[in-house]
Amino acid sequence: MFAKYKKPAPTGNAQTAGQDAPRPAQPDAPEARGLSKVMRKPVVAAEAPRRPAQVGEVDKDVKRRQRLDEIKTEMHSRLLDNLNLSALEGAKETELRAEITSIVSEQLNELGMVLNREDRQTLNVELFDEVTGLGPLEPLLKDPDVNDILVNGPNRVFVERAGKLSLTEVRFKDERHLLRIIDKIVSAVGRRVDESNPYVDARLKDGSRFNAMVPPVAVDGSLVSIRKFKKEKLGIDDLVRFGAFSEEMAAYLQAAVATRLNVIVSGGTGSGKTTTLNALSSFIDGKERILTIEDTAELQLQQVHVGRMESRPPNVEGKGAVTQRDCLRNALRMRPDRIIVGETRGEEVIDMLQAMNTGHDGSMTTIHANNARDAISRLENMVAMAGIEMPLKAVRAQVSSAVNLIVQASRLQDGSRRMVSITELTGMEGEVISMQEVFRFQRTGLKPDGTIIGHFTACGVRSYFADRFRQWGYDLPSSIYEPIAAE
Repeated sequence: MFAKYKKPAPTGNAQTAGQDAPRPAQPDAPEARGLSKVMRKPVVAAEAPRRPAQVGEVDKDVKRRQRLDEIKTEMHSRLLDNLNLSALEGAKETELRAEITSIVSEQLNELGMVLNREDRQTLNVELFDEVTGLGPLEPLLKDPDVNDILVNGPNRVFVERAGKLSLTEVRFKDERHLLRIIDKIVSAVGRRVDESNPYVDARLKDGSRFNAMVPPVAVDGSLVSIRKFKKEKLGIDDLVRFGAFSEEMAAYLQAAVATRLNVIVSGGTGSGKTTTLNALSSFIDGKERILTIEDTAELQLQQVHVGRMESRPPNVEGKGAVTQRDCLRNALRMRPDRIIVGETRGEEVIDMLQAMNTGHDGSMTTIHANNARDAISRLENMVAMAGIEMPLKAVRAQVSSAVNLIVQASRLQDGSRRMVSITELTGMEGEVISMQEVFRFQRTGLKPDGTIIGHFTACGVRSYFADRFRQWGYDLPSSIYEPIAAE
């Protein structure tokens, strides 16, 4: 059954140099099951074993790690010579692990290398990750506590846990090793990265977002950023429990989304915009048709009737690009009830505002901005960047008519992510968009360990959309708008 994963062995009786007779098959080894003979490449003469580099007065663990890295490099090369990689699709993990273990054991004996059980097990695991996964990054991708993986060259790999960055012990052998992993990722999704095209966006098999920039643009080695895909879908209750916002804010947001207000989630990188957008989508009626448009598909909407679209970069010839604006224009012809744009960052803002103004109430998007007022300024700037000749007053009138609510997310200095403000747009006063803040996070101090002390509070202003809420059956009590005094 597993024979298709090995390349056929040559005919004849050639034996490996230095061996007088075939090694007897072990009961549990793949050879005992009749697999090796049809899965192996022709056996070639063994190269002289590589001696561990002399590292001088260094720690034993460092010497051990260097020796394992050298052996792993040699074993990886030999695995590529023995395994039929084109037949690995659909292979069972247990069978592939057994075959890799068998090949490694053979090659170590052939080279006269002796490893203890722990080092041999480590070597087998790392080689399996090299062949089937992303090498040194594989354990980080499997770690549920890691949110982001940031690679600054082959010797500096950082991760983010609980909102804080830390340097790991993960290393690549050299720049070529790192480039090989990058190429493995991007080639799997039909994209490329090289000196002529030194940066790339892609999506891993599990949905994680991947970005890489390689030399000569990356000066000190290739730069890789991986935003891990969260398998669990966090709802509003989860975010309230984690302290992202209060129950009163959750009740307000439920009314806002259910009554089809147009919402923008604003915030910086890593502030939780996409997580917030996913949670807000849980309040959308399951009977509505939703279309999502993203550069890299990350949204995990919780409805049944969802159509997902993803933009596409140009090919090698510079053709075939499909932008978010192209997707948005087509979405308008696909009878959507709501349109959700993963992130608005360019000329697609024009079509997004027009969609919000022309019968697609309840649409949502995210935007990079530090506060609600800055978010409005960014929308104005993106309209100008799109080359649309419109007076500033007309642009602001379009924005104030289209956008009803701005939810501001922020990652605070202690690593926590909070919804720091909910602001309503109430129209125009002269040439200025009028806004009112309904809820905010009030900071009151700092603990010795750096944890921020604060609480969520209403701002004492009744919602501009209170009548709309009531007409739709969401009659929120006036008490949720009352400020909470600091304890």
